[in-house]
Amino acid sequence: QVQLAESGGGSVQDGGSLRLSCVASGSDFSLWGMGWFLQAPGKEREFVAGVSWHGIDVYADFVKGRFTISKNGTHNTVFLQMNALIPEDTAVYYCTVAETLAEVKKGARDRWGQGTQVTVSS
Repeated sequence: QVQLAESGGGSVQDGGSLRLSCVASGSDFSLWGMGWFLQAPGKEREFVAGVSWHGIDVYADFVKGRFTISKNGTHNTVFLQMNALIPEDTAVYYCTVAETLAEVKKGARDRWGQGTQVTVSS
């Protein structure tokens, strides 16, 4: 059974940085894609960034140039480096895994961790 555990959230000022981590367990993820979504209060969960097993990354327009996604060498941990944070980035951030990057972008496999709260104050 796939399990995901996010960490690294917190409270920062406008313009600050945070680095989120997500450890995946329960399968061999070496050929899987991994990604991040956010969910703001009262809104739908939306795609933030994804990375394929061979390192192709994609981003939502609203984070391009500010956020960077990466994976570790064993492919079971995904990171999200978030710079130049703004109050609109405030949300719970979830990671997900799927067999393809296209499925990651859609959250198609409905695999989520418990989430980690990011709060950006002005």
